[in-house]
Amino acid sequence: MNLEELNLKDLQPSQFYISEEKLKTIKEWFDPNNLSEFEPIPIKVLNNKPVMTDGHTRAVVAIQYGLKSVPLVWDNDELDWDMYCKCVDECLKQNIKSPYDLLNRIIDKDDYEIKWRGWCKLNRQSRMIDLI
Repeated sequence: MNLEELNLKDLQPSQFYISEEKLKTIKEWFDPNNLSEFEPIPIKVLNNKPVMTDGHTRAVVAIQYGLKSVPLVWDNDELDWDMYCKCVDECLKQNIKSPYDLLNRIIDKDDYEIKWRGWCKLNRQSRMIDLI
């Protein structure tokens, strides 16, 4: 899989909400005509599909500015891959199949803490219980 050939529409999110606060912060520095300051979105492959491991908010901002692609990089970090798989499964259940599907999933800070971070915390805890 060649990262240079991928567009934003090709990427599978691993997150199903976007923080409105983070979105505003990124828009303060984002320049759609100059991506030299844009930190590439890290990608891993799951079931032959490129999965975003971070950078969901940057991807949404890029889409809002009309970009079809952004810099991408292979994610070589050691991750809790089981948790990422669980996140992707939940995204698919919620019909989140590209960053474009996150455009209508932008929520305020309090809802983000409850709906996204709360979901993550709950699922990490249940995963830890399963491992015991």
